[in-house]
Amino acid sequence: MNGPDDTPDEVARAPRIPGPRAAADDHADLTREPKGGAAEGATGSQAEGPARAPEEPIPVLPPPPPSPPPHSVLKSLLGAWALSACSPEETQAVEDHLTECAPCADEALRLRDAVGLLHSERDLDLDPLLRSRVLENCLGRRPARIPVPNWATPYDAETARLDALLRDIGESEWHAPVRLKWFEGERPVTRKTTVAGVIGHLLTVDGLVSTALGLDDPLGPKATEVTPAERTEAYWRGSYHPPTRGVREPWREQSHALIRTVSFAGRGVADLTVTYGDFALPMRDSLLERAFECWVHADDIANAVAYPYEPPSGTHLHGMIDLAARLLPAALADRRRAGLASPPRHLVAAGAPGRSLHLEVEGSGGGHWYIALDSPAAVGSPDHAVAQVAMDGVEFCQLVAGHVPPEEAAAGQDGDREAIRDVLFAAASLSRL
Repeated sequence: MNGPDDTPDEVARAPRIPGPRAAADDHADLTREPKGGAAEGATGSQAEGPARAPEEPIPVLPPPPPSPPPHSVLKSLLGAWALSACSPEETQAVEDHLTECAPCADEALRLRDAVGLLHSERDLDLDPLLRSRVLENCLGRRPARIPVPNWATPYDAETARLDALLRDIGESEWHAPVRLKWFEGERPVTRKTTVAGVIGHLLTVDGLVSTALGLDDPLGPKATEVTPAERTEAYWRGSYHPPTRGVREPWREQSHALIRTVSFAGRGVADLTVTYGDFALPMRDSLLERAFECWVHADDIANAVAYPYEPPSGTHLHGMIDLAARLLPAALADRRRAGLASPPRHLVAAGAPGRSLHLEVEGSGGGHWYIALDSPAAVGSPDHAVAQVAMDGVEFCQLVAGHVPPEEAAAGQDGDREAIRDVLFAAASLSRL
């Protein structure tokens, strides 16, 4: 060979370069001391040296807290945060970020306001028929084991509606002035009280029904007052002045007790007599009369506190108008005995048809009634009608409540003017405190 590089002997004598060696810490566990107390491969002199003290354990530090998400992520969560759709961890991260980032805080407020606009406005004044529809649907699916009698449902409904109004007014509105109106003789009468005073009046007069059922009298066991006016005056004199919203609870508990009692008492209770001092009504008519007065005074309260309030349902309103129409012949006879109405013209035997007035009530709850004019024992008859009066149902109830003077009642009138005047004034005379 020409060159030394091509000579095999020289290649064999060239120095050999060792390959890479693994580091000791690639294979050994340096945290553990070798067996025998000395490092492996140590010389004899090292093995014979003094033993070393064991090393202190290395403390374990808690992991550092996670870093907050970046600004772009938190900004993308603002919409979900405004809708309350974030997880608790995301909510906390966003709210922590809002305390440090003014632009995101402004954006969050705008989104929250926008979310409020997504909800349609809700009317706090519920449809007066809503409760009846809900109860009818519930009872249709699962009838009540002890149902409320049909003749007691108007009282149940009107006390519930009034209670809803009372829950919705503020503390100061319980002292709002309310002027009660009714009719005596030939003139209207008024009496000033408060919202709380009106509820006290309802409480004490409902107490007459309560005592007829054997329940407690709100005036106490020794009460001697028997007429609604006497009982109301006694309550107002003896109550805390001025009365507060504390009267609501006993009134509502009493109304619930009345409904429960007549529901469990059976059929005979409908004919039980309730005495109002100078007149009496069977229980079925008494609770209907109390429902009527509850509605009238609820309307008084609503006007005093500027609260919208609807009339009763058509079915219940019809029952109230029917009760007033049935009471008109006796009221007309009472006015005649007092010299406030014209004398009878043609007396007939009890139960026989006699001279009548055709009362036509229009609107919801309306109908046709024939009022006997000459004797409360006579029977009204269309064949003996000498006059006709047409009125709206709510306006007729306002007349019966004494809120509309008879001379100002907007009634369509035809026929005997004297008979019409007598009936309109008799309707107003049905009112009282």
